[in-house]
Amino acid sequence: MKKLSSTLIISILVISVILGSSLAALAAEKKVVINSYMADPAPKKTLKQLVERFEEEHPDFEVTINTYPHEDYKTLIRTWLPSKKASPDIVTWFAGERANTFVDKDLMMPLDDIWGEGKGFEDYFPRAFKSISQFEGTTYFLPQSWYWYGFWYRKSVFRELNLEEPITWNQFLNVCEKLKENGYTPITIGSKFRWTAAAYFDYFNLRLNGADFHMKLMNGEVKYTNPKVKDVFEKWKVLLDKGYFIDNHTSYSWQEGAKFLFNKEAGMYLMGQFIQDVVSDEEVKEDLGFFRFPIMDASVPIAEETPTDGFMIPKNAPHPEAAKEFMHYLATKQSQWFFAENLNRIAANKNIEHEKYGPLVQKGLRMINRSDKVTQFYDRDTKPAMADKAMDQIVKFMVKPDQIDQIVEAMEAQRKKVFE
Repeated sequence: MKKLSSTLIISILVISVILGSSLAALAAEKKVVINSYMADPAPKKTLKQLVERFEEEHPDFEVTINTYPHEDYKTLIRTWLPSKKASPDIVTWFAGERANTFVDKDLMMPLDDIWGEGKGFEDYFPRAFKSISQFEGTTYFLPQSWYWYGFWYRKSVFRELNLEEPITWNQFLNVCEKLKENGYTPITIGSKFRWTAAAYFDYFNLRLNGADFHMKLMNGEVKYTNPKVKDVFEKWKVLLDKGYFIDNHTSYSWQEGAKFLFNKEAGMYLMGQFIQDVVSDEEVKEDLGFFRFPIMDASVPIAEETPTDGFMIPKNAPHPEAAKEFMHYLATKQSQWFFAENLNRIAANKNIEHEKYGPLVQKGLRMINRSDKVTQFYDRDTKPAMADKAMDQIVKFMVKPDQIDQIVEAMEAQRKKVFE
């Protein structure tokens, strides 16, 4: 056998190095890193299982999930996105103004090429979702699931006291009084993280003044010193003056606040459908019911909060093409149904038959379908700088309800600073 020439050996080595580098580069392109706020056990497990299903179908992919506590995540994401070294490929985030804030700062990647040949956003999602997912005609946010808000209660407690789900405000006050007379704290809340209190501000404003007024307020077009806004706090103050909320609520997270409901120490909890994520006892889970925030003025069109969660790709994502492939998977009917089925969410994908949902979810769907308008949430509908200072004042009101004038003046000063 002839010996290989040194030139040929060198050529083979060079080709091997180039080929190896190309294969390594190709493998690197199939990596996807997801930073997630889904830290509660149920959604964390479901996302992990969803990724495992994807990897089984796409063995050339390697998907890593980094999970962070929900409240910490809201701060950390602002450090990841501008960084070319620390940016993940995909982030979990919120629709509407929360998403638009990052789009305005040119920190997110357009998604208009992820749908598949000949398809677009409306092949997957209702047209109405465009308003919270697209900005200046370009899609940046992939909606995955949404949920409704309501007053949650233990059905066994209501049966014990012969209580019915209240529809009007006076009926609601009567339920609160009956609960209190029988040794229950009428309403639990954990306001350590401020958004739980902001839900009350939203709902009082929606019920008293309507969604149009509410969104003008969120957009900085209405003064917080407006008498209609002060009326929101006055009506809310009634519940505080009557002692209907648990004590020391600023010490509790929303999950800790939920335990007062689960343990039958409190009668009701205004919370999103995701309250079911933190119920470990199946018997308690089966005992939970909900009703819509009571009607305060029959002449005001009914609006409900329907926060929408989903995913975005940072502009600095190290593996953008692989991220887009995974995002397409997240948009599909089978992927969205897997998530919705496991967590009792309502999938954003419009092609899932409503009959597939369980009775509780179908009740939530009926409630939303019978509403005139929907909104996202206080800190998702207004500018972050406005929400940050205003929610401080909202929690302050729950502790010092006699300071309404000072509170609305402080909120108005922030409105001027942010919007004017």
